[in-house]
Amino acid sequence: MKTRFKPKHNIKKGDSVVVIAGNDKDLAKPRTVKQVLVDEGKVIVEGVNMISRHTKPSAQNTKG
Repeated sequence: MKTRFKPKHNIKKGDSVVVIAGNDKDLAKPRTVKQVLVDEGKVIVEGVNMISRHTKPSAQNTKG
């Protein structure tokens, strides 16, 4: 965020939060905060919007 004054965040690492919007919305399942990015105005929440990458098959991992 390129503002002159940064907003104050009341959420800290380790707090329990509920996702209320998006694909991972589940009001009955609280999740924990892993990281707070103050400069970007974002919060990283455990288990939300996780992306798995494809791996190339190798000798140890034949499925990939």
